Amino acid sequence: MRQPSFSRRRFSQLLAVGASSAAFAGVLSSCAQSESSDSAPADEAAQEKTQVIVSMPPNAEPEAGFDPFVAWGCGEHVHEPLIQSTLIKTDADMGLHNDLATSYECSDDGMVWTFKIRTDAKFTDGEALTAEDVAFTINGIKEAPSSEADFSMVSEAVALDDETVEIRMAHPFNILMYTLATVGICPAHAHGADYGSNPIGSGRYKLAQWDRGQQIIFEANPDYYGEPPAMQRVVIVFMDEDASLAAAQSGQVDVAYTSAALADAAPAGFELLSVKTVDSRGISLPVVPAGAKRTVGDVEYAAGNDITCDLALRRAMNHAVDREFLVKRSLGGHATPAFSPSDGMPWACEDMKIATDVEKAKAILEEGGWKPGDDGVLAKDGTRAEFSLYYMTNDMMRQAMAADFAEQMAPLGIKVNVEGKAWEDLEPLSYCEAQLWGWGSNSPIEIYNLNYSEGTSDFACRDSETTNAYLEQAVSTPTIEESYELYRKAQFDGEEGVTPDTDAPWVWLANADHLYFTREGLKVAEQKPHPHGHGWSIVNNVDEWSWM
Repeated sequence: MRQPSFSRRRFSQLLAVGASSAAFAGVLSSCAQSESSDSAPADEAAQEKTQVIVSMPPNAEPEAGFDPFVAWGCGEHVHEPLIQSTLIKTDADMGLHNDLATSYECSDDGMVWTFKIRTDAKFTDGEALTAEDVAFTINGIKEAPSSEADFSMVSEAVALDDETVEIRMAHPFNILMYTLATVGICPAHAHGADYGSNPIGSGRYKLAQWDRGQQIIFEANPDYYGEPPAMQRVVIVFMDEDASLAAAQSGQVDVAYTSAALADAAPAGFELLSVKTVDSRGISLPVVPAGAKRTVGDVEYAAGNDITCDLALRRAMNHAVDREFLVKRSLGGHATPAFSPSDGMPWACEDMKIATDVEKAKAILEEGGWKPGDDGVLAKDGTRAEFSLYYMTNDMMRQAMAADFAEQMAPLGIKVNVEGKAWEDLEPLSYCEAQLWGWGSNSPIEIYNLNYSEGTSDFACRDSETTNAYLEQAVSTPTIEESYELYRKAQFDGEEGVTPDTDAPWVWLANADHLYFTREGLKVAEQKPHPHGHGWSIVNNVDEWSWM
């Protein structure tokens, strides 16, 4: 199958095709030789069978380049770093496997992780990768002021010899292992201020070209220690959603990201690929009355809400919302109902799942003392069941979901006033107003941060000694698999928890599918569940893709 290469001249011509094609501006050639007449047709055809062109949103372009000391591979939207190798890796079931590591173990107290490092890995400048490079990377990220990878639980990393590195902990925190699966190891001898633009790694690919704001080209690393990539050349082009569709329609990309709104517009010769995710949407409901304070770092936030602090209201809303209907109307069916931020993960709690039951919701409200007022809105002790629900104005999906949720609550007598705000205006309201959030990580970090009383995302302001104890025990276990049951108990232990029938601090709504138009004949390898945000996750295993 012949896949198109595209040049600056060709894209200049495409700009005149129509209104949607205007969004192509700035996209460059996917093949530096595409305008040369010297290349033999047979060589070009062979290259195209081992090349793939993928579109991504403009915000997926790494602003600081390919430097794990800043954000490459880590941060909110985690992914495999491609250019660099990682100590370990995860599979589709989120099991942990060796990459640079040949073995690892944890001390009984959870305070020291010891890794043995393979001896056949080398950087693209020919230098051998050793334990010193691993220690350098972890210590460097820990100290880097702008790093998005959280190594605050690490005291230091120490290379004991060329093949052995110890990660010594400030406190036990085994979620570190999932972070290590996305943190690329950098060369101690060649990491500097310009590393992000000129990365040297030991991974499956090396950077061949980066035209900022336009495209990135990766080429297979011929010295990679693992299986040689089947896809030898990977071109990433950055464009808005409409332009991504136009690029597929005109045959200029092989994989084009899209959304539920455009999912039915698959171009001729393309198929819709729907990837399941833990990209969750949910509403935080502060469980304490207004007037509280929450200090995060050196910032003090207003906390608490006099409406959402009512337990009956929180439970009733969880039972009344029709997640299936919301998924169909707000997301065109391209999602699954969500009951937690970790549905389908090994640490998910089945007790979080409930069926829609409006009559039960009404009974909960009546038992909770809520009675209809003259206008149909419930009231209790002079307080109306009315609150504001905020969402980010630039997110049409959240806007639609918030509106659907409000519409579903109205027949119960709960008035939800939906309002969009820019993030800078939303952020100060995080702990005192109901807000529709987007979450998702292929690790238990979301369960920890959302439910631990000192977690960075405990926007519901729930503080439970029981839940805290389970989470502290979970992150302290030296064997990852042993922690799963503790995470489940942190959500519900048979008596206490965060389920819809216990404290119900959140109303979880949907896990949004990640959607792509893929060219017929392209075999995209099995995807592990994608975390929050369209972007690099789709190419985690691009080395395993192939043309049929």
